[in-house]
Amino acid sequence: MKEIRGPGRRWARESLTALKTHLISNTMPTVSVDKEDLWERLEQRFSSEEFDKLCFEFGIELDEDTTEEVETAIKQGLPAGRPQLKIEIPANRYDLLCIEGIARALRVFLGKGKAPEFRLVYPAGGEKGLVEVTVAPETAQVRPYFGSAILRNVKFTQRSYESFIDLQEKLHQNICRKRQFVAIGTHDLDVITRPFRYEAKPPKDIKFAPLNKTQAYTAEELMTLYESDRHLAKYLPIIRNSPVYPVIYDKEDRVLSFPPIINSEHTKITVNTRNIFIDLTATDQTKLNVVTNIMITMFSEYCEEPFTIEPVKIIYPDGRVVISPDLSSRKTQAHASYINSCTGLSLSRPQIKDLLERMSLHVELSSGDTDTLDVTIPPTRSDILHECDIMEDAAIAYGFNNLPDVFPATSTVAQPLAVSKLSDIIRHEWAYAGWVEVLPLILCSHEENFSWLRTADDGQTAVKIANPKTLEFQVVRTSLLPGLLKTIRENRSHALPLRIFETSDVVFKDVARERQARNVRHAAAVWCNKTAGFEIVHGLLDRAMAMLEVPHIPGSGGSQAAPTRGYYLKERNDPTFFPGRAATVYYRAGPTDVSGDGKDVEIGKLGILHPSVLEKFEIGYPCSALEFSLEPFKAKMPSMWTNDDI
Repeated sequence: MKEIRGPGRRWARESLTALKTHLISNTMPTVSVDKEDLWERLEQRFSSEEFDKLCFEFGIELDEDTTEEVETAIKQGLPAGRPQLKIEIPANRYDLLCIEGIARALRVFLGKGKAPEFRLVYPAGGEKGLVEVTVAPETAQVRPYFGSAILRNVKFTQRSYESFIDLQEKLHQNICRKRQFVAIGTHDLDVITRPFRYEAKPPKDIKFAPLNKTQAYTAEELMTLYESDRHLAKYLPIIRNSPVYPVIYDKEDRVLSFPPIINSEHTKITVNTRNIFIDLTATDQTKLNVVTNIMITMFSEYCEEPFTIEPVKIIYPDGRVVISPDLSSRKTQAHASYINSCTGLSLSRPQIKDLLERMSLHVELSSGDTDTLDVTIPPTRSDILHECDIMEDAAIAYGFNNLPDVFPATSTVAQPLAVSKLSDIIRHEWAYAGWVEVLPLILCSHEENFSWLRTADDGQTAVKIANPKTLEFQVVRTSLLPGLLKTIRENRSHALPLRIFETSDVVFKDVARERQARNVRHAAAVWCNKTAGFEIVHGLLDRAMAMLEVPHIPGSGGSQAAPTRGYYLKERNDPTFFPGRAATVYYRAGPTDVSGDGKDVEIGKLGILHPSVLEKFEIGYPCSALEFSLEPFKAKMPSMWTNDDI
């Protein structure tokens, strides 16, 4: 079988039933923890195999144990650090992004301790003695939400201090989406004077010495200074175009932080810092609450009185007063019948209670109800949103490998959607005809979707990516042609003719829908040879319509005296195609169609591609293309539509 290389590392094979696809999984965060430190926290030593099994049972994964590498380096006289365990964490378990959270959760899972209870501890003056932060109205223009907390009498070691810094970075890259949603700042409370002010000012009015610098710069100068910085340059676009920049001051007008870019050198924390003031600025209130709780719950264990946090009073411009953080637990209910039905078990409520408490959840059994469990979700478990998440925790604690293997209680036969059946008919028939199916990416550049096809963007058609990572992925395609032409370009070394097709979705803006967009299933094909081959794609269209049992309406433009249902071609002027060598495909709906009103609707086009289009896609041979929509044919069709035929 011939393989065709497609753009974006997609492949297609000349096969009727199999497509080689690449499954791209979401990247899971990897946390490196000190091996001996973890054994000490767990009060138990494990072999690599034993710890790998423990991780699997808990729902995380041991990626690497560097013990052998360290020992080899020591034998060779090379510098070597302490052995590390690299552990992959589920993307929604923010409480496991540091050794403190991993050790704490595994201790509870192993029955070596209980989940800690976190407390807000007010200073001597009560609420009146709290540190205050006043939020200025101008911050609404850039980062309107603010969170804060204080960790008192912290005792860091070098490793715990490094873990504290590393957790900030992992949160920044994960839930904070590279500081776009939330930015975290940490400061030595003993070198600054309360109360604090969170303001937003013009860049030229902000001046301070940033972290690891002795010279003071304005915010404008910092934006230029950090353009070449490998670490900070990627955060500059977050606020660069804003008329005002966020900044945090103390009572003496000293800058604490310039979020989301950098902190002040004056407030820099070290391993010897005893009292830590944490500030968080955000564009999303929910993520702000999650990140605040994770930061303080993970490292409050190093306070002189473990798991205590001093809150901060935040005063918003509208007079609203918020005490941050909110460490209140969430209460919900789960049902033993639901958990048993999902897992295939027959556990009693006390048994389920024990399982859930191994996952750091607090459970009470409802009196007078033999099915309900009252579950208290700690502030560290933002991943629990529904009863199904509680059921999953119970299954993990029981052991996925211990769940019974049973057949489902009900038997169902899956049935494809009508548009999927249509797609399969087209795919099979075109493949029988010797054409090769390809699978380009659904995202493309703005130029490929519009200017390269010599069409204008009216601003009302394409769904555009707000912050594309590369120029290749700016819009969701509105035509299948760019992907097909890029595939031709990547396979110019193959023998001619090249004949490829795709049956997939394009996306259009649709403000009438809740999601503001709609998917439309299209079928398209491109023929590339030394001659244009207009008749080839015309015949391909005729074959597709024949298989869909759509008759051809004879006569140029479709005779009104013709059958009430069918298709016909009509010459068109289209800048994508060579002048005089393009046609519109019209479809006349019949009584069995969804809109059987007998009206003629445009469903597609075909023709010889314009030389300028081929030049843009770096194709040196003439090409003919066909593209039409399958949506009008979704109504119930004749006997060919039985499941056995697909």
